[in-house]
Amino acid sequence: MTDDRHLPGRHLIDAYGSGGFRLADLGHRGSLLGLPSGMWAWPYARPAELDEAAFARVFAEADEIDTLLIGMGADIAGLKPALREAFRAAGIVAEPMATGAAARTWNILVGERRRVAAALLAVP
Repeated sequence: MTDDRHLPGRHLIDAYGSGGFRLADLGHRGSLLGLPSGMWAWPYARPAELDEAAFARVFAEADEIDTLLIGMGADIAGLKPALREAFRAAGIVAEPMATGAAARTWNILVGERRRVAAALLAVP
């Protein structure tokens, strides 16, 4: 499943919740993927949906990413072993955590100009 809606650049996340995010003075409903190429709509809602195909854009930009923050929703959930191995093979450290923690960590690491990406499942 792909979605071509995106906002070029890496932007701080001002707010999250109510099924979306606020960034760059814009509201976004649904999940969000923050990559070196920009902020992308990400059509996933639950950790169980996450497989290699869900992270195709991340793998495409792997040469520019050291760490991937994965906001798993309101709670922390683990990654499937095959997915964790795929990230390892691509040279990406995957860090699953609650979406709120991932959004806050994204803001800090982007501010430090780190090679970070974020895959954030929206929370209610």
